[in-house]
Formats: sequence, structure tokens, C-alpha cells
Amino acid sequence: MTIYLVRHAQAGSRSTWDGSDDQLRPLTPHGRRQSADLVGYLSELQLTEIWTSPYLRCVETVAPLGARLQLPVQPTEALAEGPSDAAIALCVSLLSDPTRQAVLCSHGDIIPDLLDFLTRSHAVDLGRNPRCQKGSTWVIEGICESGMKEIRVSATYVPPPGER
Repeated sequence: MTIYLVRHAQAGSRSTWDGSDDQLRPLTPHGRRQSADLVGYLSELQLTEIWTSPYLRCVETVAPLGARLQLPVQPTEALAEGPSDAAIALCVSLLSDPTRQAVLCSHGDIIPDLLDFLTRSHAVDLGRNPRCQKGSTWVIEGICESGMKEIRVSATYVPPPGER
């Protein structure tokens, strides 16, 4: 069971966005290139599902991957900005099922909360100064032990495309 936890690619600046609804703020041209590069990296994996925040910048980040793999991109409020309890519950549910390999695309407030939860609950070593750059991926791998009662979890940071 593996989760590829993707922070959305580069989007326009929140402070200069002229739209009234920040949820509709799109990717920049650089962000679209990052999204295309993620397809190359993630499309080689045996993914079973793609989940995303419903915010446009997250959907745009993983939509090309969904199209390439012919997998539906499933928006969920659990990965939207704000409280992270629902995102943690989704992550735990995915890690508890060895048949699932999922991409989750979210935001700079949710991903650190998920990583903090994994550190506290599963003693995951994130290394020194864990990062969460736009377009980056955390590979979260779970290994079931003792008949699915205990999950050993590891995490590996993959920098954004162009910085690997």
C-alpha cells in the first residue's frame, strides 16, 4: 500500500489573484509543466485511484495523470484547505488496505499535518527539515504486520519536477 502525496503544482499568487473565489485559482504555465512532468513520474506506477482537493489548482495538477491512466480524478473536501482530520482519516483508510495505491493531491497546510500525524502515530522519520514544495511528492509506504493490526510506515520526499 502506497500513497503518493502530491502538493499541487505552482499556482498564481494568492495575493494577486483577481478572482473572487480562491478555489478557482489556476496553475501558472510553470505549474502546468510541473503537472505534465508528474505524469511521467507517476504514470509508471500501479495506481488504483487518484484523490484531490476540489480546488482548481489541485484538480489541474492531477487531471493529466488521470487522463493518461484512464483513472477518474476524485475530488474530496477531505483534501481541501482547512482542518486536516478528514485527510488523516482518508490516509489511514488507504494505508490499511494493501490493494490500494493512490495519489492524493492537496495543499501546503494539509500535507504537513498528515506528515506530522504519521510521525506521531507511526514514528515515521521524515529526515531533517522536511519539505513540502509545490509540485513535490511524499511517497508514503505502509507495510502490514501481525495480520493487518499494525502498519509500519515510511516516507520519502521527491522534489518537484526540475529539481530532482
